Amino acid sequence: MARRTKSRKPMGEINVVPYIDVMLVLLVIFMITAPLLTEGVKVDLPQAEARPMNEDAKRPLVVTVDKAGGLFLTYDDDRTLPVGRQELLDKAAAILRLNADIPVLVKGDRDVGYGQVVGAMVLLQQAGAPKVGLVTEPREEPKKKR
Repeated sequence: MARRTKSRKPMGEINVVPYIDVMLVLLVIFMITAPLLTEGVKVDLPQAEARPMNEDAKRPLVVTVDKAGGLFLTYDDDRTLPVGRQELLDKAAAILRLNADIPVLVKGDRDVGYGQVVGAMVLLQQAGAPKVGLVTEPREEPKKKR
């Protein structure tokens, strides 16, 4: 009996199962790390009746004064960096030289001393900010009894 040898043709299909596995692993990694990238400073903002910022405005330069009086700088990439007074002055001046028309805001904790918030505002004005705004939370409406 003579054996016939089948000639194998090259397969013209791509096996995508390994690619799907890699994509699922990447998806899980990004789902876990994404919340960690948007870290910030916990600040209990005071409540006030103020108008919200215009949504078309540029992303602001934000200086945060936490409960302990520490200064933090947040700009454009949403990373919050702890800074000292001189470092805040230098970095804010550099940012304002490049983007003179960006909004400049100060977030002061409700329990921090007024002088520390004003000190941060003075540093921003020394850095060249023409106007400095304050960030607040909207006032909560008291719940009505039924």
